Amino acid sequence: MARRDVESPVPARLFIDSGAFLAFFSARDGHHAEADRLFHEAAGAKVKLLTSALVLAEVHRLLLHRAGIPAARAALERIEASRLLTVLFPDLSIHREAMGWIDRLDDQVITYTDAVSFALMKASLCEAALSFDHDFTVAGFALWRGR
Repeated sequence: MARRDVESPVPARLFIDSGAFLAFFSARDGHHAEADRLFHEAAGAKVKLLTSALVLAEVHRLLLHRAGIPAARAALERIEASRLLTVLFPDLSIHREAMGWIDRLDDQVITYTDAVSFALMKASLCEAALSFDHDFTVAGFALWRGR
């Protein structure tokens, strides 16, 4: 069951998807201003940010090919330096849960990375994502849009 975007209150935990990172790092991205605002609002509220190693792999790969080696490396360094962000690494139980998401949403185009994100969100009791990808709402999570 899809949920609508969350405008308020600020969530305790927020999962960051690759599209949000890419928008934040690229001033040419159509969602850049919104991503910048949301990241700053989350940081100001000291929201616990979560992401996955697979999301970082997507961000690095896309920036590597779009913006070059230095930009891709700088993005990873900036992400790693964040004191509010925790990078989650999926284990076998998360893999199995992700496969379950793929099976349950078999009428949707869901990437393995997104399925792992859903599994990690569920395991972390995280109900909202900073993403511009509506796959999260299809999976029953909220997209956070700030206040």
